[in-house]
Amino acid sequence: MAALSPDDPCSFARPDECKVINLDLNLEVDFDSRKLCGYVDLAVERMKDGVQNLVLDTRDITINKITDADNCQELKFTLGEKTDSFGSKLEVQLPVSSSKSNKIRVHYETSPQCSALQWLRPEQTAGKRHPYLFSQCQAIHARSMVPCQDTPGIKVPYTAKVTAPRDITILMSAVRSEPEPHPSDSSKLVHQFLQKVPIPTYLIAIVGGDLESRTIGPRSKVWTEREMIEAAAFEFSETEKMLQTAEALMGPYIWGQYDLLVLPPSFPYGGMENPCLTFVTPTLLAGDKSLADVVAHEISHSWTGNLVTNKNWEHFWLNEGHTMFVERKITKALHDSEVLRQFRALAGFKELKEEIEVVLKNGPYTRLIPDLKGVDPDDAFSIVPYEKGFTLLFYLETLLGGPEVFEKFLRAYIERFKQQSIDSDQWKEFLYSYFQDKREVLDGVEWDKWFYSEGMPPVIPKYDDSLAVPCKQLCQRWSTSGDNDLDQFAPSDLTSLTSVQVVEFLALLVEQPLLSLIKVQKMNELYKLNDVKNSEVRFRWLRLCIKAQWKEAIPRVLDFVNEQGRMKFVRPLYRDLYGWEDARPTAIENFKKHRGEMHNTTATMLAKDLKLNI
Repeated sequence: MAALSPDDPCSFARPDECKVINLDLNLEVDFDSRKLCGYVDLAVERMKDGVQNLVLDTRDITINKITDADNCQELKFTLGEKTDSFGSKLEVQLPVSSSKSNKIRVHYETSPQCSALQWLRPEQTAGKRHPYLFSQCQAIHARSMVPCQDTPGIKVPYTAKVTAPRDITILMSAVRSEPEPHPSDSSKLVHQFLQKVPIPTYLIAIVGGDLESRTIGPRSKVWTEREMIEAAAFEFSETEKMLQTAEALMGPYIWGQYDLLVLPPSFPYGGMENPCLTFVTPTLLAGDKSLADVVAHEISHSWTGNLVTNKNWEHFWLNEGHTMFVERKITKALHDSEVLRQFRALAGFKELKEEIEVVLKNGPYTRLIPDLKGVDPDDAFSIVPYEKGFTLLFYLETLLGGPEVFEKFLRAYIERFKQQSIDSDQWKEFLYSYFQDKREVLDGVEWDKWFYSEGMPPVIPKYDDSLAVPCKQLCQRWSTSGDNDLDQFAPSDLTSLTSVQVVEFLALLVEQPLLSLIKVQKMNELYKLNDVKNSEVRFRWLRLCIKAQWKEAIPRVLDFVNEQGRMKFVRPLYRDLYGWEDARPTAIENFKKHRGEMHNTTATMLAKDLKLNI
């Protein structure tokens, strides 16, 4: 295999020798062939004397030709052998020039199998009128959509011109201009975009579909298909309040527009923090705004992740740990409740425990800073960087003087490293320099254990659990009662709890020793859990049904995993079905039947969960 970058174990690029400093896309969307076709202009700068080649990342891209963008002279290039995890190294011989700067034009087309793109047929959309396209470039899929230096260690501004059929609205992770008529084809429009803030390539995003928008704030619209637009506008109506709360914590929002896009159900994540255009899953449309905190998470990324970025994917916790921390600060401020912040943290900590001990079995990916040499970051993806990272920051907040003191540090951290990519050592050095008067306290932190030890964090915080008490009490009653002693329960047990407490109650029951089938059936009779729309409640309820081996629940589980593709939900449910011997063949058969409708990342990870060699 070709040598990977010394600074990023998941990229071939050598920005230390020759760096891309600007990216201009000119592409056409071809729904029939499922390709993006066109060219990209890359402005590059030699970082060392004598450098003759530019090294880029690609995956399954056809390179038609590469030219000097200024004089159209063709340039020689070599495309390396494809690797399973990292694609192919593209090496371009730069024009002979006395200047350190060049601009090259790469004429290319993507593959129908492009791992960054999912193409949906009209019948797979809500409206069933037009096809749909969306991208997901994190972690290392941008290289399948555009030849680039696909490492979060460098950031570039970009512009784009995208041609598409007139009925299709194109959006990108950038500020859009009004589309213009195509100069020679009246059936098409040309959409133009500008992202002037330098971003890592994993934040380049595109969507094309039968989309409408509603204004939900002075700098925000929500976009989706018309069938979901009113529900989405209601669900995310507090976006501006979240933005203002985040600004009060972290400083000015520099990206201009903050729009939300509700994607089709196959989107594999809760949200994706693409600048100017956050992608979210339709599983957030609960009808009561109870799941809108995911938006607070993605808004937080506008500072932690997008503005200050992990240098490579081994330091992913810098993005996600800080973002969880800021998200919960926003939640606290919006609800004026420190108790709620700590309740959320407690719930996250329990999820972390299951992930580390049950799913990852205290293995190498439970480290806060894992070794990713030769590893596709998707294979290492888990909630560990999110919740273990949050736990470290919460612990430091308690050590260093409490929320008011630590919030000032967070703001100073953003100011110091904005528009840069950093690693954990740089973060730690800044922490020490900011808290110079508390060096002894910081020296008492077991840094090596926090960063590099497998398993649970070395320190377990004492969270305020007062909101969890009624959840624990109800869980305890169900766990200890006999099958003939269920008349003590009533529908009011649940109506007295908030939706986040219901989620916690069910999560606690899933952790308990097996509940009898009689109890689970009685629970449904009283609480009508089969009828619940809230996806977080539904997910934990279905896990409980599988654990009790309620065979009548299997079709409901399959409905849930087939109607949406959020990995947070579908992977545990498929794993639970796989662990139930009677349900295993049904789970595998269902996966094979619906694999073609799934996002590439979801399908790949589920095949591994189901131990299939596909």
